[in-house]
Amino acid sequence: MTGTIPRDHDERDHDEAAFPDDLIPWQRPLRAMFPIITGHPDLVYLDSAATAQKPQAVLQAVETYLTTANANAGRGTYPWANASTELVERTREQIKSFLSDPDPERSTVHFTSGTTEGLRTVAQDWLPAFLTDGDEIVVPFADHQANLIPWLDARKVLEAQGIGIRIRELPYQTSSGDYDPDALARAVGPRTRFVAATHVHHVYGADMNVQRIRAAVGPDVVICLDAAQSMGHLPVSVAGLDVDFVAFSGHKALALPGSGAVWARQTRGPRFVPGGWSGTPNTTGIASLAAALDWLREAGTDRIERWTTALALRLTDGLRHLGAYEILGCQRSLALDSRIQHRCGIVTFRHRGIGASDLGFILFSHGFMVRTDGHCQGSAGEKTSSVRVSTHVYNTPEEIDRLLAVLATLE
Repeated sequence: MTGTIPRDHDERDHDEAAFPDDLIPWQRPLRAMFPIITGHPDLVYLDSAATAQKPQAVLQAVETYLTTANANAGRGTYPWANASTELVERTREQIKSFLSDPDPERSTVHFTSGTTEGLRTVAQDWLPAFLTDGDEIVVPFADHQANLIPWLDARKVLEAQGIGIRIRELPYQTSSGDYDPDALARAVGPRTRFVAATHVHHVYGADMNVQRIRAAVGPDVVICLDAAQSMGHLPVSVAGLDVDFVAFSGHKALALPGSGAVWARQTRGPRFVPGGWSGTPNTTGIASLAAALDWLREAGTDRIERWTTALALRLTDGLRHLGAYEILGCQRSLALDSRIQHRCGIVTFRHRGIGASDLGFILFSHGFMVRTDGHCQGSAGEKTSSVRVSTHVYNTPEEIDRLLAVLATLE
């Protein structure tokens, strides 16, 4: 489930399924660092796939920046402006380090408002210059719309220029829910130039095993990765994944809304240079992102991954014993003793008799905040609304047990 160590839906030792009790002394003080969590002990926040809560260190970093060095980066030479410029450039390098960038001298980081803008920027400002008439691209039709619509829009841009391209659907495995590298390898042809993929699925919670895509498509195809649900939740290594673009949102990685970035490897295809005038950067958001990455590095994304994966497994194991619920995604990875790769902190389900919105209202009456809708899936995704529970480091096994107790009363 990390970028450096491929972990497919294979068998593994049973003892990995046990809850990581060794992390409890590590997690308790981290939970205490989130003021909104400790300030509302009667509520349980289970919507971190939509936006994550912020630790005190991030809030303090924003206040410090705004009260000591707030100025327009790259627009002045006085100390505050210089400090803002240095912050922006330092955070670019910090992102490269966080991603285990193997060639930081060549790669670039472009700040955005989040994943959606990042993917759209690649689709509008880079992809049209890369493709020629008759080329084809492969994109996911059952992932988030943000990783589908920009590529469809890019085709329209090219069509207006008299350039026709073919869009193929990235194939999925029906048994596990992640991508099917064998089917992808069969679909790839001499005109395949680009693949868009997702690191962790925002509905099924699966690590999509992106490291297998490179072997399937060969060394020359460009791969663009939506890391919205992995950045800040588990280790992301561009060295191990061998992708060319990584887009992510700061607000899902403990930073402020309106922050995010695109990392570009700059070794395949034309150089990625976002078009248009860059304007004023979101220095407040960048300050929060820098602080969030520092916090995450110190906490350890590998331990965060172990913690949230264990919470998701605790929930699926409990839900599978409740006949009123349908759990979405891989059905072979629900049990505590399953040898199959488990969900990365995201569990989505439906009640067989209660609509998702109504179930969400019921759960909030018991203090649980969850997502209830179609979750912005693409055209090949789920057609019926569902309830999504998504966790982060501040959630606890006791909260999952309380949730299961409430769900059991609705059987």
